[in-house]
Amino acid sequence: MAAHTTPGLPFLPGNSFRDTTKSAFHRPQTLSYKNGYALPLRPTVGIGQQPLLSEHIIQNEMKQLSSQTPTLTYGTLRRSPPLEFVPAHVAYDKKVLRFYGYFQQEVLHSPEEHVRVRPMEIYYYLEDDSMCLTEPEVENSGIPQGKLIKRHRLPRNQQGEHYHWKDLNLAMDLSVYGTVYRITHCDPFTQEFMESQGIVLNDPEPTPSDPYTSHRTQPQRSYITPSDYDNLKQFLKKDRQVLRFFALWDDSDSLYGEKRAVTVQYYLVDDSVEIREVLKPNSGRDPFPVLLRRQRIPKHIKAASQSFPSCVLEVSPQEVQEYYLPKDFKVGEELRLLGKRFLLYDCDEFTRRYYEEHHPDVPLKPLPVDENTQEDYRRVIPPYNGFGSLEDSLQNCLSLIPEPPKKDLIKLLENDHKVLRYAARLDSQNPQDEGRRFVLSYFLSNDMVSIFETSRRNSGIIGGKFLEKTRIPKPGSTAEKPEYYGPADFAIGATVEVFRHRFVLTDADQYVLSYLESVAEQDQIPEQTLSSLRRALGQSKAPDSNDMLQNLPEATPDEGLSPSS
Repeated sequence: MAAHTTPGLPFLPGNSFRDTTKSAFHRPQTLSYKNGYALPLRPTVGIGQQPLLSEHIIQNEMKQLSSQTPTLTYGTLRRSPPLEFVPAHVAYDKKVLRFYGYFQQEVLHSPEEHVRVRPMEIYYYLEDDSMCLTEPEVENSGIPQGKLIKRHRLPRNQQGEHYHWKDLNLAMDLSVYGTVYRITHCDPFTQEFMESQGIVLNDPEPTPSDPYTSHRTQPQRSYITPSDYDNLKQFLKKDRQVLRFFALWDDSDSLYGEKRAVTVQYYLVDDSVEIREVLKPNSGRDPFPVLLRRQRIPKHIKAASQSFPSCVLEVSPQEVQEYYLPKDFKVGEELRLLGKRFLLYDCDEFTRRYYEEHHPDVPLKPLPVDENTQEDYRRVIPPYNGFGSLEDSLQNCLSLIPEPPKKDLIKLLENDHKVLRYAARLDSQNPQDEGRRFVLSYFLSNDMVSIFETSRRNSGIIGGKFLEKTRIPKPGSTAEKPEYYGPADFAIGATVEVFRHRFVLTDADQYVLSYLESVAEQDQIPEQTLSSLRRALGQSKAPDSNDMLQNLPEATPDEGLSPSS
């Protein structure tokens, strides 16, 4: 049962009265949720729905409580003006405490490191008690660096408390989200602020070095004997100065060896030598002009280093007694570089001026050398074996991958579908070949000839195609200088030998005579051929050339023959 105390009476036994009718004793709700966030509420009633004591005090009494001041025995108190209220975000604006520290990251499955030390910085913003953790970025580190934890109030424990600047000090561990950060030191502003607030700072600690970084740090070089030559002076004065010699590489001692033209370049900036091969067009060699890459070539090696085979041992600078210098390159003499012989027969104009100025005692004797040392081999065409046409067989000898022979495209377009056809009989001693008749077609587009045998009833011989389209060589022609039948050779009564078969021409088309008369002067058609055609076609006089060109008919492969009786 709740006890009710009369206002104004002390809370003593006998001054409290219980309400026997009251049955509610629960506490009022002081928590609420809005948009998913927990918000505290100010209680409006007390326990058991009783009114709060603060509500019984009227406004005037509250003002009297706030303005009540103690009085003095003698005189009156001089009131001071009230201080102006300054909020925290104005008083501590742009004031940040900075601490330095590090944290250790464990490295697994690495034989070179086990723990990695990563330095970091802690920023504490006094205006809103928020904190931010960053890691300085290291170039080419391979680790995501920069801002580790964004700015916000860091939780201190699971009870909802947050870190305050009073909780920070030097030489202490700061646990944030399961990671322990060690604070080592701070900047002067932070030290002055903390001491002004009465906080005693611990002694600063040095940040330990990363073991892997210390292992990778190269030790400082120590020179046993300092060099007297100034390499910087040589670089500044002789940069881009190159001595160029024209030489012949004599490789005739090896199998299939020959003399090749090369260029020897001596770089004065570092006394290095480069040899480049001069490649000629259609030489058949791979386009790799560098015969020897740029490097210093040793001239004399110490005797203690010659016991071991040099082919499997790279010569170090400590084992070289002397390198090749410009005075060793003499024009007109043979030079031996890395076991190869080079004949220096000439140099450029800059090289001549350099030797005249710096090495006047070295003679320059240019030599007239024939660079074309390779013999010219004459291509030998093998004899024709009889398979295929002569042009197709010749393509196998001209290239590794045979290509079809080139055709006269203009001739193909101008003489397309133009055919000269003749009637012929077979000249044979065999009595069975008597009476066999053939049609010989000459194609003007590609100079080929085809033969077709006409069929006769009850002859016992099947007519049809006798010869495919091909070029027919004349008797006595050779594969080196072949001669083929042309329109000038097809006269009426002439004998044409086709692969050991003799054909006698007996008649021709009217188109044959018209065409040959139109090109008689251009193609030099003999008059005997034209006369035989006129006699066979029953014409005694040659027509005018202008009339003949106007009345020239166009022949087709299917045009028939009109033999004379």
